[in-house]
Amino acid sequence: MKSSYILAIDQGTSSTKTLIFDVEGKVVARGSEPLKTYYSEGGHVEQQPKEIYRNVLQSVGQCLTQFTAQGEELSNIQAIGISNQRETFVVWDEAGTPLYNAVVWQCKRSINICERLTQQGLTETVRQKTGLIIDPYFSGTKLIWLYENIAAVREAIDAGKAFFGTIDTWLLYKLTGGKSYLTDYTNASRTLFFNLSELTWDQELLAQFGLSRLNLPEPKPSAALFGETDFGGLLPEPIKITSMIGDSHAAAFGEGCFAPGTAKATMGTGSSIMMNIGEEPKLSGRGMITTICWSTEERVDYALEGVIVTCGATIEWLKNELGILSDSRQTEAMAQAVPDNNGVYLVPAFSGLGAPHWDMSRKASITGLTFDCNKNHIVRAALESIPYQIKDVIQAMELDAGIDLAALMVDGGITTNNFVVQFLADLLEKPVVKIVMPEVSALGAAYLAGLKAGIFQNIEQLKTLNTTKTQVNPGEMQPQVQKYYLGWQKALGSHSVVNPKPKIMVEPALAK
Repeated sequence: MKSSYILAIDQGTSSTKTLIFDVEGKVVARGSEPLKTYYSEGGHVEQQPKEIYRNVLQSVGQCLTQFTAQGEELSNIQAIGISNQRETFVVWDEAGTPLYNAVVWQCKRSINICERLTQQGLTETVRQKTGLIIDPYFSGTKLIWLYENIAAVREAIDAGKAFFGTIDTWLLYKLTGGKSYLTDYTNASRTLFFNLSELTWDQELLAQFGLSRLNLPEPKPSAALFGETDFGGLLPEPIKITSMIGDSHAAAFGEGCFAPGTAKATMGTGSSIMMNIGEEPKLSGRGMITTICWSTEERVDYALEGVIVTCGATIEWLKNELGILSDSRQTEAMAQAVPDNNGVYLVPAFSGLGAPHWDMSRKASITGLTFDCNKNHIVRAALESIPYQIKDVIQAMELDAGIDLAALMVDGGITTNNFVVQFLADLLEKPVVKIVMPEVSALGAAYLAGLKAGIFQNIEQLKTLNTTKTQVNPGEMQPQVQKYYLGWQKALGSHSVVNPKPKIMVEPALAK
């Protein structure tokens, strides 16, 4: 019997990974290619659109080489799924030539524009329509900056000849030779242009932003037919692309966030926490954003998302700037080398505080130090700050959605730290579940592609795949950890999870 395989591309900020999955959701081949990011003054962060495309082809080529070296036939690949770094976007002309570099989600160039839009009284309109806050993180304000500062972009938009796309759309356009100009609901929902309730581009907002003549891709569910490609000749015949989805949303789907109350936390440099809230969007009053969780042609699930600015970046700071450890893998043993936290707290507001507090003027601080403290206490405080911040977000989400957290699925590099995972389970008083599969964004894209292609029958079948998971339950330290959390709240000072005052957020690298 002919085997069926799914090729999934995970186009991230720092690299592109390509994986081929079998019908049991297992990886049979991999490829990975690093991607360069360009940083300049004024908080500008860019990538080269053509480099991104070449990077994808190189990653795919590596994966296909490994696949065929195992004796597999390329003709057995039945579907393609794409997950991508969100918010990063490209603008190109009618010939498919980029008008400017890709502006990366980390870029801060539009802070002044955000302040101007806020002063114009658009905050509530944007929130009601898009579920988002006015912020440099999202694509829209940076496109306004390009319109106002780059002549080629302004002229093309005014002439109705500029084509906008997040990275999924740009890749699809290139992979299909310009035949497909589409996006999915999750990526569309990160632009500040997309009406969450109507699942269409919001013409009123586009007019208020001065972008009425901008060409925008047709939005579709994450599992849909987007076109076909042979990757520039890497495949003997074109294969259908049957899913596109933002990487954090793909991770939620890959982790199994199929029902309201299920949530995932991607713990990397920063953290994206996403909770499925069901079939209706619910606006947050506590610093969360509302977004599309994932979608098929039969179903759209919404989510609340909280973005934590600094997680793993704190450990990198301890290593690179303070020099109190040489390898992040040392932190678990260092934290466990002291019996308790000794009242030491590290508030990692190096770039301000994210959800649910949104105080971007806040500075980082270490409090509670005494002469009987040592570097292990500082490392422990840094690790503890990760679960504390996640608890703040989860608590706000539960209040916003009126849904209790069932379990938290976690992924990302920090999940290898057993101290952090156990502390998180004790703090949340809920199970914390780690999937063995590390590439959950690619897995989510593959699942959705397989659903549309008929390789997987339904979500119930997906629940039977990749069932090897590690569940960490609350332990005997739970009462003590709850007391530690009270100390964290004191260290935060006047901030409240229940009624924070959202401000413009300025985000560094997160879990991308």
